[in-house]
Amino acid sequence: MTQLNFAPWDSLLRTYVDDQGRVAYDRWQQASLSELEQWLTSMDSLDLQGLERTSAIATLLNLYNALTIRQVLHQYPIASIRPKFLGIPNWLAFLRFFTKPVYTLNAQSLSLNAIEHDILRQQFLDPRIHFALVCASVGCPLLRAAAYVPDQLSDQLEEDCDRFINNPDKVRYDAGSRTLFCSKIFKWYKTDFLTVADSVPAYINRYYTATQLPAAVKVVYLPYSWQLNQRTSS
Repeated sequence: MTQLNFAPWDSLLRTYVDDQGRVAYDRWQQASLSELEQWLTSMDSLDLQGLERTSAIATLLNLYNALTIRQVLHQYPIASIRPKFLGIPNWLAFLRFFTKPVYTLNAQSLSLNAIEHDILRQQFLDPRIHFALVCASVGCPLLRAAAYVPDQLSDQLEEDCDRFINNPDKVRYDAGSRTLFCSKIFKWYKTDFLTVADSVPAYINRYYTATQLPAAVKVVYLPYSWQLNQRTSS
């Protein structure tokens, strides 16, 4: 059985991702794409069924983020994973980014959507995963500059929730109008958050430190940026 070894992936993240979740795709592409490919190949015979829950979730989070980055590196330079043709969004190319098979894990062909929706959400539902899965866009959660590891997974996911919900670009509250502005992630995956909280504001209240949200607030979802989460070389 393939042993869990997240060290190569962890090293790549620490090298090319800053503390704002921005990725140096240009340097990564030039210097270490082969290292990413080698790590993914080393994991492809892993049997998820033989892993306990935290190991399986950590593996899937790492694979999703690594496969997303690999897709970007294969196409880079790009400005967004939602490309445009003659100024019009190319929705087919955008959908294929998530739906086309990009990896074979233990003989099972997987797309990004399959990892997220068919495995993580169906078999290991934990709403906190939505602050760990990163689709290479500014509107996404910030990419963690370290691998997820089983014995630290819960603490890592709690940190991800705290970082996302207390980022005013993703969540902010206007007391004057009693309006909670929040990322569309809370709209798209509302049913997941409602498995552990009575409402989206109630879930946000668990982590939001700026103020205690009142019982009744108006929820407005913020525009989602698909701009690439890249940083310039230094």
